[in-house]
Amino acid sequence: MNFTEQVVLITGGSRGLGRAFAQALVAAGARVAITARGASELHEIAAQLSSAADQVIAIPADVVDPEAAPRVVAETEQRLGPITLLINNAGQFRAFGRIGDMDPLEWWNEVEVNLKGPLLYAHAVLPSMRARRQGRIINVASIAALQALPLLSAYVVSKTALIRLSESLAQETAEEGIKVFAIHPGTVRTPMNDYVHDSPEIGKRAPWLQQWFRTLFAEGGDMPIERSVHLVLRLAAGDADALSGRYITVEDDLGALVKQFGAGAPADQRLLRVNGTAALSVG
Repeated sequence: MNFTEQVVLITGGSRGLGRAFAQALVAAGARVAITARGASELHEIAAQLSSAADQVIAIPADVVDPEAAPRVVAETEQRLGPITLLINNAGQFRAFGRIGDMDPLEWWNEVEVNLKGPLLYAHAVLPSMRARRQGRIINVASIAALQALPLLSAYVVSKTALIRLSESLAQETAEEGIKVFAIHPGTVRTPMNDYVHDSPEIGKRAPWLQQWFRTLFAEGGDMPIERSVHLVLRLAAGDADALSGRYITVEDDLGALVKQFGAGAPADQRLLRVNGTAALSVG
Protein backbone atom coordinates (compact mmCIF):
# COMPACT_ATOMS: atom_id res chain seq x y z
CA MET A 1 0.00 0.00 0.00
CA ASN A 2 1.23 3.49 -0.87
CA PHE A 3 0.19 6.27 1.49
CA THR A 4 2.53 9.03 0.32
CA GLU A 5 -0.43 11.39 -0.10
CA GLN A 6 -1.81 10.70 3.37
CA VAL A 7 -1.43 12.84 6.49
CA VAL A 8 -2.45 10.91 9.59
CA LEU A 9 -3.10 12.02 13.16
CA ILE A 10 -3.08 9.27 15.80
CA THR A 11 -4.09 9.79 19.42
CA GLY A 12 -2.47 7.48 21.95
CA GLY A 13 0.35 7.11 19.45
CA SER A 14 3.27 6.42 21.77
CA ARG A 15 2.56 2.77 22.61
CA GLY A 16 0.47 -0.31 21.86
CA LEU A 17 -1.85 -0.16 18.89
CA GLY A 18 -1.25 3.53 18.25
CA ARG A 19 2.47 3.00 17.88
CA ALA A 20 1.93 -0.02 15.61
CA PHE A 21 -0.48 1.93 13.41
CA ALA A 22 2.01 4.78 13.15
CA GLN A 23 4.90 2.45 12.30
CA ALA A 24 2.98 0.77 9.47
CA LEU A 25 1.69 4.02 8.01
CA VAL A 26 5.13 5.63 8.08
CA ALA A 27 6.59 2.56 6.38
CA ALA A 28 3.96 2.97 3.66
CA GLY A 29 4.98 6.59 3.09
CA ALA A 30 2.41 8.52 5.11
CA ARG A 31 3.22 11.65 7.09
CA VAL A 32 2.16 10.97 10.65
CA ALA A 33 1.55 13.02 13.78
CA ILE A 34 1.34 11.14 17.06
CA THR A 35 -0.03 12.61 20.24
CA ALA A 36 -0.13 11.37 23.84
CA ARG A 37 0.46 12.76 27.32
CA GLY A 38 4.01 11.53 27.90
CA ALA A 39 6.26 14.00 26.09
CA SER A 40 9.61 12.21 26.46
CA GLU A 41 8.27 8.83 25.37
CA LEU A 42 6.35 10.42 22.51
CA HIS A 43 9.38 12.22 21.08
CA GLU A 44 11.49 9.09 21.47
CA ILE A 45 8.98 7.04 19.49
CA ALA A 46 8.74 9.70 16.77
CA ALA A 47 12.52 9.64 16.37
CA GLN A 48 12.47 5.86 16.09
CA LEU A 49 9.75 5.93 13.43
CA SER A 50 11.57 8.33 11.13
CA SER A 51 14.56 10.64 11.14
CA ALA A 52 12.78 12.94 8.70
CA ALA A 53 11.24 15.89 10.56
CA ASP A 54 8.68 16.35 7.80
CA GLN A 55 7.37 12.76 8.04
CA VAL A 56 6.75 12.13 11.75
CA ILE A 57 6.03 14.69 14.45
CA ALA A 58 5.21 14.30 18.13
CA ILE A 59 2.76 16.66 19.83
CA PRO A 60 2.27 16.07 23.56
CA ALA A 61 -1.32 16.64 24.70
CA ASP A 62 -3.99 15.29 27.01
CA VAL A 63 -6.74 13.76 24.89
CA VAL A 64 -9.50 15.15 27.13
CA ASP A 65 -8.20 18.74 27.10
CA PRO A 66 -10.67 20.73 24.94
CA GLU A 67 -8.02 23.34 24.16
CA ALA A 68 -5.44 20.78 23.07
CA ALA A 69 -7.30 19.14 20.18
CA PRO A 70 -7.55 22.28 17.98
CA ARG A 71 -3.91 23.06 18.73
CA VAL A 72 -2.76 19.55 17.81
CA VAL A 73 -4.76 19.57 14.58
CA ALA A 74 -3.52 23.04 13.62
CA GLU A 75 0.12 22.13 14.25
CA THR A 76 -0.22 18.88 12.31
CA GLU A 77 -1.70 20.62 9.28
CA GLN A 78 0.85 23.43 9.44
CA ARG A 79 3.82 21.07 9.56
CA LEU A 80 2.62 18.07 7.54
CA GLY A 81 -0.38 19.20 5.48
CA PRO A 82 -4.16 18.68 5.60
CA ILE A 83 -5.15 15.66 7.69
CA THR A 84 -6.64 12.88 5.57
CA LEU A 85 -7.03 10.32 8.35
CA LEU A 86 -7.73 10.63 12.06
CA ILE A 87 -7.27 7.53 14.22
CA ASN A 88 -8.89 7.99 17.62
CA ASN A 89 -6.90 5.32 19.40
CA ALA A 90 -6.27 6.75 22.89
CA GLY A 91 -8.20 4.73 25.44
CA GLN A 92 -8.38 3.72 29.07
CA PHE A 93 -9.30 0.40 30.69
CA ARG A 94 -8.83 0.73 34.44
CA ALA A 95 -12.08 1.80 36.12
CA PHE A 96 -13.15 -1.60 37.41
CA GLY A 97 -15.67 -2.26 40.15
CA ARG A 98 -19.33 -2.21 41.03
CA ILE A 99 -21.04 1.06 40.17
CA GLY A 100 -22.28 1.50 43.71
CA ASP A 101 -18.83 0.97 45.23
CA MET A 102 -16.36 2.76 42.97
CA ASP A 103 -15.44 6.44 42.82
CA PRO A 104 -17.79 8.17 40.35
CA LEU A 105 -14.97 10.49 39.26
CA GLU A 106 -12.80 7.50 38.35
CA TRP A 107 -15.71 6.06 36.38
CA TRP A 108 -16.33 9.33 34.56
CA ASN A 109 -12.65 9.87 33.78
CA GLU A 110 -12.61 6.62 31.82
CA VAL A 111 -15.69 7.67 29.87
CA GLU A 112 -14.05 11.00 29.08
CA VAL A 113 -10.87 9.40 27.75
CA ASN A 114 -12.76 6.87 25.61
CA LEU A 115 -15.56 9.13 24.37
CA LYS A 116 -14.83 12.81 24.95
CA GLY A 117 -11.36 12.43 23.43
CA PRO A 118 -12.63 11.07 20.08
CA LEU A 119 -15.35 13.72 20.03
CA LEU A 120 -12.86 16.56 20.56
CA TYR A 121 -10.51 15.35 17.84
CA ALA A 122 -13.28 14.62 15.35
CA HIS A 123 -14.69 18.08 15.99
CA ALA A 124 -11.25 19.59 15.39
CA VAL A 125 -10.52 17.83 12.08
CA LEU A 126 -13.98 18.12 10.53
CA PRO A 127 -13.78 21.74 9.27
CA SER A 128 -10.72 20.99 7.13
CA MET A 129 -12.12 17.65 5.92
CA ARG A 130 -15.43 19.26 5.03
CA ALA A 131 -13.73 22.06 3.14
CA ARG A 132 -11.83 19.50 1.05
CA ARG A 133 -14.81 17.14 0.89
CA GLN A 134 -12.71 14.15 1.86
CA GLY A 135 -11.28 12.43 4.91
CA ARG A 136 -11.53 9.35 7.07
CA ILE A 137 -11.97 8.85 10.80
CA ILE A 138 -11.30 5.53 12.52
CA ASN A 139 -12.54 5.20 16.09
CA VAL A 140 -11.03 2.31 18.04
CA ALA A 141 -14.00 0.78 19.88
CA SER A 142 -14.32 -2.72 21.36
CA ILE A 143 -16.42 -5.84 21.17
CA ALA A 144 -17.14 -5.14 24.85
CA ALA A 145 -19.48 -2.40 23.61
CA LEU A 146 -21.98 -4.97 22.41
CA GLN A 147 -22.95 -6.28 25.85
CA ALA A 148 -23.18 -5.40 29.51
CA LEU A 149 -20.30 -6.80 31.56
CA PRO A 150 -20.12 -6.78 35.36
CA LEU A 151 -17.50 -4.50 36.92
CA LEU A 152 -16.62 -2.95 33.53
CA SER A 153 -19.47 -0.47 33.15
CA ALA A 154 -17.32 2.61 32.45
CA TYR A 155 -15.47 0.91 29.60
CA VAL A 156 -18.58 -0.74 28.18
CA VAL A 157 -20.69 2.42 28.28
CA SER A 158 -17.96 4.57 26.73
CA LYS A 159 -17.25 2.16 23.88
CA THR A 160 -20.94 1.63 23.17
CA ALA A 161 -21.38 5.38 22.93
CA LEU A 162 -18.32 5.60 20.68
CA ILE A 163 -19.93 3.24 18.18
CA ARG A 164 -23.09 5.35 18.15
CA LEU A 165 -21.01 8.52 17.81
CA SER A 166 -19.33 6.97 14.77
CA GLU A 167 -22.71 6.24 13.21
CA SER A 168 -23.88 9.80 13.81
CA LEU A 169 -20.69 11.30 12.38
CA ALA A 170 -20.97 9.11 9.29
CA GLN A 171 -24.59 10.15 8.69
CA GLU A 172 -23.90 13.84 9.16
CA THR A 173 -20.86 13.94 6.86
CA ALA A 174 -21.78 11.38 4.19
CA GLU A 175 -22.60 14.03 1.59
CA GLU A 176 -19.29 15.76 2.25
CA GLY A 177 -17.15 12.77 1.33
CA ILE A 178 -16.07 11.83 4.86
CA LYS A 179 -15.96 8.20 5.94
CA VAL A 180 -16.20 7.10 9.57
CA PHE A 181 -15.61 3.66 11.09
CA ALA A 182 -15.79 2.10 14.54
CA ILE A 183 -13.53 -0.92 14.84
CA HIS A 184 -12.82 -3.76 17.22
CA PRO A 185 -9.07 -4.45 16.82
CA GLY A 186 -9.16 -7.70 18.77
CA THR A 187 -7.61 -8.44 22.14
CA VAL A 188 -3.98 -7.57 21.52
CA ARG A 189 -1.03 -7.72 23.90
CA THR A 190 -0.67 -4.00 24.54
CA PRO A 191 0.52 -2.18 27.69
CA MET A 192 -3.14 -1.48 28.50
CA ASN A 193 -4.08 -5.16 28.41
CA ASP A 194 -0.82 -6.23 30.05
CA TYR A 195 -1.77 -4.08 33.03
CA VAL A 196 -5.06 -5.96 33.39
CA HIS A 197 -3.20 -9.26 33.01
CA ASP A 198 -0.51 -8.48 35.60
CA SER A 199 -1.78 -5.95 38.13
CA PRO A 200 -2.51 -7.22 41.67
CA GLU A 201 -4.98 -4.34 41.99
CA ILE A 202 -7.03 -5.72 39.08
CA GLY A 203 -6.86 -9.15 40.70
CA LYS A 204 -8.67 -7.66 43.67
CA ARG A 205 -11.15 -5.46 41.83
CA ALA A 206 -12.06 -7.69 38.86
CA PRO A 207 -10.65 -11.19 39.40
CA TRP A 208 -12.76 -12.83 36.70
CA LEU A 209 -11.44 -10.36 34.13
CA GLN A 210 -7.82 -10.92 35.06
CA GLN A 211 -8.29 -14.68 34.91
CA TRP A 212 -9.91 -14.34 31.48
CA PHE A 213 -6.88 -12.41 30.18
CA ARG A 214 -4.42 -14.84 31.73
CA THR A 215 -6.16 -17.84 30.20
CA LEU A 216 -6.44 -16.14 26.81
CA PHE A 217 -2.76 -15.21 26.73
CA ALA A 218 -1.61 -18.58 28.06
CA GLU A 219 -3.56 -20.38 25.34
CA GLY A 220 -2.34 -18.05 22.60
CA GLY A 221 -5.83 -16.71 21.93
CA ASP A 222 -4.79 -13.05 21.76
CA MET A 223 -4.96 -11.26 18.43
CA PRO A 224 -1.64 -10.73 16.61
CA ILE A 225 -1.16 -6.99 16.36
CA GLU A 226 -0.28 -7.33 12.67
CA ARG A 227 -3.91 -8.23 11.91
CA SER A 228 -5.19 -5.14 13.70
CA VAL A 229 -2.73 -3.03 11.73
CA HIS A 230 -3.80 -4.62 8.45
CA LEU A 231 -7.44 -3.74 9.15
CA VAL A 232 -6.54 -0.09 9.73
CA LEU A 233 -4.38 0.04 6.60
CA ARG A 234 -7.23 -1.29 4.46
CA LEU A 235 -9.67 1.22 5.90
CA ALA A 236 -7.11 4.00 5.36
CA ALA A 237 -6.69 2.90 1.74
CA GLY A 238 -10.42 3.24 1.09
CA ASP A 239 -11.03 -0.48 0.58
CA ALA A 240 -14.17 -0.37 2.71
CA ASP A 241 -15.56 3.13 2.22
CA ALA A 242 -18.93 1.55 1.42
CA LEU A 243 -19.07 0.48 5.08
CA SER A 244 -18.83 4.00 6.50
CA GLY A 245 -20.78 4.27 9.73
CA ARG A 246 -20.51 0.57 10.46
CA TYR A 247 -18.88 -1.35 13.27
CA ILE A 248 -16.13 -3.58 11.86
CA THR A 249 -14.07 -6.23 13.62
CA VAL A 250 -10.58 -7.46 12.90
CA GLU A 251 -12.00 -10.89 12.07
CA ASP A 252 -14.38 -9.61 9.39
CA ASP A 253 -13.91 -10.37 5.70
CA LEU A 254 -13.95 -6.79 4.39
CA GLY A 255 -14.31 -7.84 0.78
CA ALA A 256 -17.36 -9.95 1.57
CA LEU A 257 -18.92 -7.17 3.64
CA VAL A 258 -18.46 -4.62 0.87
CA LYS A 259 -20.09 -6.97 -1.63
CA GLN A 260 -22.93 -7.63 0.81
CA PHE A 261 -23.74 -3.96 1.27
CA GLY A 262 -23.25 -3.29 -2.42
CA ALA A 263 -25.87 -5.95 -3.13
CA GLY A 264 -28.44 -4.07 -1.06
CA ALA A 265 -28.11 -5.60 2.40
CA PRO A 266 -30.51 -4.14 4.99
CA ALA A 267 -29.36 -0.68 6.01
CA ASP A 268 -29.42 -1.46 9.72
CA GLN A 269 -26.92 -4.29 9.58
CA ARG A 270 -23.69 -3.50 11.46
CA LEU A 271 -25.39 -0.60 13.23
CA LEU A 272 -25.86 -0.54 16.97
CA ARG A 273 -29.33 -1.87 17.83
CA VAL A 274 -31.42 -2.72 20.85
CA ASN A 275 -32.60 -6.30 20.41
CA GLY A 276 -36.30 -6.56 19.74
CA THR A 277 -36.86 -2.82 19.58
CA ALA A 278 -37.72 -1.12 16.31
CA ALA A 279 -35.58 1.81 15.27
CA LEU A 280 -37.01 5.28 15.79
CA SER A 281 -38.15 6.89 12.56
CA VAL A 282 -37.20 10.56 12.42
CA GLY A 283 -38.74 12.97 9.96
